[in-house]
Amino acid sequence: MTTRKPLGSLSVSPLCLGGNVFGWSTDEAESFAVLDAYVAGGGNFIDTADAYSAWVPGNEGGESETVIGNWLAARGNRDDVVIATKVGALPGLKGLSAATIKKAVEGSLRRLRTDHIDLYYTHYDDESLEVGEFLTVLDDLVRAGKVREIAASNISAARLEEALSFSEREGLARYVALQPQYNLVSRDTYEGELAEVAARHDVGAVPYYGLASGFLTGKYRPGTDVDSVRSGKAAAHLATDRGVRVLTALDAVATAHGAEVATVALAWLAARPTVTAPIASARTTAQLPALLAVQDLRLTAEEQKLLDEASA
Repeated sequence: MTTRKPLGSLSVSPLCLGGNVFGWSTDEAESFAVLDAYVAGGGNFIDTADAYSAWVPGNEGGESETVIGNWLAARGNRDDVVIATKVGALPGLKGLSAATIKKAVEGSLRRLRTDHIDLYYTHYDDESLEVGEFLTVLDDLVRAGKVREIAASNISAARLEEALSFSEREGLARYVALQPQYNLVSRDTYEGELAEVAARHDVGAVPYYGLASGFLTGKYRPGTDVDSVRSGKAAAHLATDRGVRVLTALDAVATAHGAEVATVALAWLAARPTVTAPIASARTTAQLPALLAVQDLRLTAEEQKLLDEASA
């Protein structure tokens, strides 16, 4: 049985499965296979958003939620998994006004084929509003049983602090999780003030881009050509000194453990202060074992230091 970690009132596996590829680079049949294998491997925490994958020509958003909802209905396992989705970035329903959130949550519930969302993120902060405007609506959803816990993604340290203080002062539902961009080649996107606010208020970090769009799987090397929808983003890291240093350190640690490079990169992230569970997605079942192995890999203090220094 995989160890579970607390996230507010929720109990989640140490690896969160990213659902952004479902209905985009992974069709429904393969998505079902990935979801089945993830759960069979001890995972229970699935991340999506209403906006996934509106960026694909011909898609309008909601495709990932629809695939996950169809899978939940087919497997009859809704109570066995923790479903996280997001509000505020779907074309036509952007921002965090009360009307937008109320309409968006109904769409997500319908596509997910469920009566509740376990973890509901504000996808992007809406700085045109006072935090109280959307926190009050989110609290209403929690009280109505439509949402169990709330969370924030893409928010500044100052606004996160403000939101947490408002919830505490007014006795409203509070953010229990934070989804920042964070990985071995992108540390300043989380470390520092934002991480300090999370630590001070016991907010669990669930980092996205945990593998830097695939760069930290180790498949991108000088002179290689990788067939992936994200290869441009990932390959850019090869042009930096830090990218090369990080790969070298990852190779050394992976060799010592007989582990995949991706597993080591996620294990570093999982061991960081405040991190509850990194997010990683798999387009195929073949990519899953390296991700799931993070649940069992423990880095030594020396290995963590080596990776810290390489990624500084």
